Amino acid sequence: MEPKEKSNDCQDCWNTCTTSSSLKRHSQIYTSKELYNCAVCGKEFSRKGNLSSHLRIHEKQKPYFCEICGKAFTQNCDLRKHFLIHTGEKPYVCEICGKAFNRTYSLRMHKRFHTKEKPYACDICSKVFTERQQLQRHLRVHTKEKPYACDICSKAFTFPSIFQKHLKIHTKEKPYDCEICGKAFSRAHHLKIHLRIHTEEKPYICEICGKALTYRWYLKTHIRTHTKEKPYNCEICGKAFRRTNELKCNLRVHTKEKPYACEICHKAFSERKTLKLHIRIHTKEKPYACEICGKAFTVRCTLKTHLRTHTKEKPYDCKVCGKLFSRTNSLKAHLRIHTNEKPYTCEICSKSFTVKSSLNTHVRIHTKEKPCVCQICGKAFIQNNCLKSHLRIHGKKNLMLVKSVVK
Repeated sequence: MEPKEKSNDCQDCWNTCTTSSSLKRHSQIYTSKELYNCAVCGKEFSRKGNLSSHLRIHEKQKPYFCEICGKAFTQNCDLRKHFLIHTGEKPYVCEICGKAFNRTYSLRMHKRFHTKEKPYACDICSKVFTERQQLQRHLRVHTKEKPYACDICSKAFTFPSIFQKHLKIHTKEKPYDCEICGKAFSRAHHLKIHLRIHTEEKPYICEICGKALTYRWYLKTHIRTHTKEKPYNCEICGKAFRRTNELKCNLRVHTKEKPYACEICHKAFSERKTLKLHIRIHTKEKPYACEICGKAFTVRCTLKTHLRTHTKEKPYDCKVCGKLFSRTNSLKAHLRIHTNEKPYTCEICSKSFTVKSSLNTHVRIHTKEKPCVCQICGKAFIQNNCLKSHLRIHGKKNLMLVKSVVK
């Protein structure tokens, strides 16, 4: 039989008491003439003993230890509640769904999920909550209060749960391992999300285009491609971005910060993903292969561009002359013909060029480098076009012997 439930909420403040007797003692704050004030936070108490117990919070004293797991508590009543976790005792049962709880308070809060009751409303934004503590925590969003400070890095947090997760950054604790690939995580939730990579589960569907995504934040960011929303602005150049990561990377362009260094050649990068792609130069890894011709590529976007050589797709058009291109870089370089922009300048003779490849070829005039060699007679040339013209001397069939210029 379910024990009789009775509300132990104080009608004058935020406090919720565990028993009717503790509520009665607590209510003396508002009826007693003599009050005891905490010198640290100013909280008032009707009993000197309650003030002494409260001071342990500030002094970080936890004299009550659980004999089973060793966890420490500030007050004896908290230890008694904790002990029920080990005994498994849950005497308070929900009449609606049968779920059991070890405290009347937990049962009372649970029942509100069935009744949809949310009696605690924020005076500032009118948002409503099931529990008084939820409202109390929510108010910190408005007050900007961050009472939980890290002793190691001094970073402060609004909620204790986020603070506990932050501490694992310093302890390097990662107790949750993926059984498939062995990757470790500091939180069970992160492991759960990671497993979708292996299961290829994509539970979040875009209502506009139907695209399925692995993570909720991927969907949120993806929707901005439809709405054109860019809520993150750079204070230096004013450029707007869809994601905070994009803004962070942009700021490194201004600060010249490159925190990700290659352990092999020590080249530094502003983004972790750029370093990851760079490492493939050393490992020769090319995980993206063309299903038509078998050619492999280091990055997915290069494969995507390559496929257009088979499909003949040219989605990028010049707004000036209408010429079509398969790549945005090609269009960008082409536009310089119309604008007469020549951003690539030779450091030796100061001659300027529209594209970087033209500058690279030109520099060989100064360095006397001739990387394009005829396989028939051994004659060398500065650029590929010169080698092509030369091969006609040997016959048309020998044009196939042309080798790619070192770019």
